[in-house]
Amino acid sequence: MRGMLRHLVPARVERAGIRTGLRWKLSAAIALVGALVAIVLSLVVHNAARVSMLDNARDLADERLRIAQRNYELSGRLNFPNIRIDDQELPSELRFKVEKGRRATFVSDHGGGAPDIWAAVPLKDGHVLSLHTGFTDRSTDILNDLDQALVIGSIAVVLGGSALGVLIGGQLSRRLRKAAAAANQVAKGETDVRVRDAIGGVVRDETDDLASAVDAMADALQQRLEAERRVTADIAHELRTPVTGLLTAAELLPPGRPTELVMDRAKAMRTLVEDVLEVARLDGASERAELQDILLGEFVTRRVAAKDPEVEVRVVHESMVTTDPRRLERVLLNLLTNAGRHGKPPIQVTVEGRVIRVRDHGPGFPRDLLAEGPSRFRTGSSDRAGRGHGLGLTIAAGQARVLGARLTFRNVRPAGAPEHRPSEGAVAVLWLPEHAPTNTGSYPMLP
Repeated sequence: MRGMLRHLVPARVERAGIRTGLRWKLSAAIALVGALVAIVLSLVVHNAARVSMLDNARDLADERLRIAQRNYELSGRLNFPNIRIDDQELPSELRFKVEKGRRATFVSDHGGGAPDIWAAVPLKDGHVLSLHTGFTDRSTDILNDLDQALVIGSIAVVLGGSALGVLIGGQLSRRLRKAAAAANQVAKGETDVRVRDAIGGVVRDETDDLASAVDAMADALQQRLEAERRVTADIAHELRTPVTGLLTAAELLPPGRPTELVMDRAKAMRTLVEDVLEVARLDGASERAELQDILLGEFVTRRVAAKDPEVEVRVVHESMVTTDPRRLERVLLNLLTNAGRHGKPPIQVTVEGRVIRVRDHGPGFPRDLLAEGPSRFRTGSSDRAGRGHGLGLTIAAGQARVLGARLTFRNVRPAGAPEHRPSEGAVAVLWLPEHAPTNTGSYPMLP
């Protein structure tokens, strides 16, 4: 299940370039939209206020012109400020309207300064009475205050939108991070973890739908893998009886080369059946280590000498460890067997504290094994020319997991050597835990 879920729910997604969080993306989006809306509204309000003030100024100028016209026609005198007769500076647009006998107003905008307000009316004697005033300082101050308020309001909208985006995005980001962490736990084999329970929360949204879908997928995969494991275990268990009978019958054959060939194949089949059963038990996560204290260097030296006296063992630093000796021996012997079958001598074993290294001088591990780890029915030979059915490293990795240890694989290359250059050997490293692996459900062995 771990291998399949690792492809569906990666433990770490790496992307090229800059990685930004969801909260900052939402904050930037809301701030951008808020800034655009604030700018548009500010321009609309500014223009509307300016047009309204200009209209008021034009109405006021027209009203003053009416009073000035009435006084002029009654008294013949100009008793109003800024009133002139036949003003030479009268704008041509306004003069054109007045020549048609219309009373009109006009705004002359200079671009950078305050606009000029004009009002003109034709008199009965053929002259033109006009009023010329500027945009009042009070109106200019009001417009400037309005612009300042709009700027402050726009900044407040942008900052408030950013804060709201960080708040909403942060909440959604936290839920997604919890979901990702729970999915990673499922991918590592913790089948009792549920993504929906991990994210929590009262409000249901699309994140809950995603979590429920991941949980359903994990349950379906777990059921399928469990069914396949049971079928494999049942088949291997059923094969034990006929294989044992075949081996017993082969021992009754008369001595000779044919009998040796039959015995060799029968033993190989029995080993394969036993390995398949062991893999099925390890996949079922029901195995528990029986712990006891051992001197690691002494233990490894004795076991390797019993397996192959020609293998060199070097104890750099002796250490007392708490582990399961039977399972540790299984891991060590499988690594030695793999090195002997697919590597080249000399084979060297190094013990340094809680770390055991097994090195050979062969062509090295294949790339698939280095990238994905051991896989059943795939040998450790890069050219697949080695002997064996490819369950040794899978069993070693499974037993290491029961011990709470970490098993890694790498190839030995000279510093700076190109990738196409053949390896100078393969190294399998077993990292035993510092403390007893109680999190795997193990228990101390009774004396």
